[in-house]
Amino acid sequence: MPIYERDPWRAQYFENVRCPHNVVIATDDIDAWPWHPKFNWVYDKLKVAQSQGFACGPHGVEPPRYPVFSKPITNLKGMGIGSRVIANSCDMDAHATAGHFWMELFAGAHVSTDCAVVNGTVMWLRHAEGIPAKQGTFSSWTLKRDKDPVLARYISNWVASHMAGYTGMMNFESIGGKIIEAHLRFADQWCDLNGQGWIDAVVRLYDKGVWEYTDDHRREGFSIPLFIEHGSNFLHPPEDLQESIRAMPDISSLQITFYENRNPEHHPMPPGGFRVAIINAWDFKAGLRAIDRLAKCFAEQRPRHKDHAAIAELNALKH
Repeated sequence: MPIYERDPWRAQYFENVRCPHNVVIATDDIDAWPWHPKFNWVYDKLKVAQSQGFACGPHGVEPPRYPVFSKPITNLKGMGIGSRVIANSCDMDAHATAGHFWMELFAGAHVSTDCAVVNGTVMWLRHAEGIPAKQGTFSSWTLKRDKDPVLARYISNWVASHMAGYTGMMNFESIGGKIIEAHLRFADQWCDLNGQGWIDAVVRLYDKGVWEYTDDHRREGFSIPLFIEHGSNFLHPPEDLQESIRAMPDISSLQITFYENRNPEHHPMPPGGFRVAIINAWDFKAGLRAIDRLAKCFAEQRPRHKDHAAIAELNALKH
């Protein structure tokens, strides 16, 4: 089986990659969970929090102090579904939900870290720092050239302590240097920004159990999403516009991240907005110029959907 990609807008990254049919590589948690039964406990976010000694507990157990952060114990569809800050005990009573838990509310950088793991040892990792926007959305992600040695050591030590015997890719989300989520996959949103040959190295990792990748020429990259208001129906931008954006200088890729023929409510999205597109770029300003062209395209569609007056948002970065 080749690299398994559920989102058609990301198949572009794997179309020309040779992958043996007997190799199984997940890019989605829904696939990673059944394919790695020994290690899929990492999708229990309560267990991940407990493994680090955080104050945490299921809804119904009173936190020792507020505010806390609340979210589903397991959420294989991602995108911050059902997450929120709980300010006090009255707020907790109002939003108590079966299958959700609370944990300490952390401050600091929100980082997504991809790791190549061989038998419980991190052999390669890369950090992407996000700029949070409203209610679970992000204005942009910056793929860092350099390692954060403190965070790299923290994640590597956690993997060594809890993932003995695992070989494959992992992704961690952290805030303020503390792991808040773990995944048995890599972040496929920006894998094109990891450099030429990186996907081939991932295939070798799953096929041969080794990590072989020369990363001496790592470049900083940027992944910039475009969100609109919930409750909107839109069409994909014309193909000629998409191709002209992809051809812009310093643009690595364009993803249109929704299905035209699917009810917007059936897309897993964060509370703060509906993501319609992502630009991956080698230059931040070039990425913003591409996002601006996309935003204008979606804004021009508004008269076609008078029942769903939507505003295409350029992220807070533009101000």
